[in-house]
Amino acid sequence: MGGKYRITGDKYPRMRRPRRRGKLILTATASVVALGLAGWGTLQLIDVFTGGNRKASAAHHTTDCASAKASAPAKALPKPAKITVNVYNATPRSGLAKKAAEELKKRGFTIGKVGNATAAYDKKVPGPGVLLGAPSATNGSFPVLGTQLQGAVAKTDARKTADVDLILGTKFQAFSTPQAAAAALAALTKPAPAPSC
Repeated sequence: MGGKYRITGDKYPRMRRPRRRGKLILTATASVVALGLAGWGTLQLIDVFTGGNRKASAAHHTTDCASAKASAPAKALPKPAKITVNVYNATPRSGLAKKAAEELKKRGFTIGKVGNATAAYDKKVPGPGVLLGAPSATNGSFPVLGTQLQGAVAKTDARKTADVDLILGTKFQAFSTPQAAAAALAALTKPAPAPSC
């Protein structure tokens, strides 16, 4: 063989080594392992910052749902006839306590004392009214009477009796309409909706 392709001398053209698949497979495997470790580490960090074990939190969530379903019955509130209301006028308008007491009697409440407010409250109630009673009235009489007068402030005192004082304030104009009061009372006695689990 001759011509221009003839090899002369002791130097041969350098040839590339064939690519090895082993390095390529090793690199791909190392990448997959690194990504897997990064994902696992991320999940561990999420667990640390959100309160721990997902299984435990799921079990806790189902326990919460079960207890919420068990504690969803309706509130047992007293009927208006079982509530004795003392009506006091803390405004300069005369005859207001008597008119209010008559209206509450029409709505089924039992009326106790009617008159002017004591010096502690006389002309010192800026809102529509104050409900005053024993601490036990907070979850009983106050919500029922409060449906009749929106915006009334509930306060407790040291009395042992079950009667409740309604002290009419300067912003008192009228009680809620019977329909609005009945709707508010129905909303109070309706069972609480169970949480979606």
